Amino acid sequence: MDERYLCDAMMGGLARLLRAAGHDTRLAAPGAPDADLLALAAEEGRLLLTRDRALAARAGTGALLLREGRTDDQAAELSRIRPVDWRSAAFSRCLVDNTPLREASADEIARAPASSRVLPGPFRVCPACARLYWPGSHVRRMQGCLDRLAGLCTSAGRPENSTST
Repeated sequence: MDERYLCDAMMGGLARLLRAAGHDTRLAAPGAPDADLLALAAEEGRLLLTRDRALAARAGTGALLLREGRTDDQAAELSRIRPVDWRSAAFSRCLVDNTPLREASADEIARAPASSRVLPGPFRVCPACARLYWPGSHVRRMQGCLDRLAGLCTSAGRPENSTST
């Protein structure tokens, strides 16, 4: 996962989806000045994803202007413009704060609902916010979405893992 992203505040859903795919994706705070976003993207080597034409123009090649409004449509548009690996590191980052997840301890797994604790795992936890992740129905739905997006990349003639090393 080499590509790092910075999503403007209008792209919160896309940021979560990219994080679900394992991409290092920061989400700008609401109301963050454009100059701060441009500086952060440059400083951290992130591609700025935005729906703001003026911001994209100021960023030049450091930004992608996405025109779609819905998260799934934004992800599909991104896949058409640029190769995105939607599967190789799925569910390895916290969807809330972008921190890489670690394996959950037995004590942490005990916080999951009883019906989920019997699942085969993996169970992961965010070391920053302590959010627990397990392979329930939400993960299956998100995996289906990631699989559909990976299919868009392959149907556009790009290998689905074209950004991985």
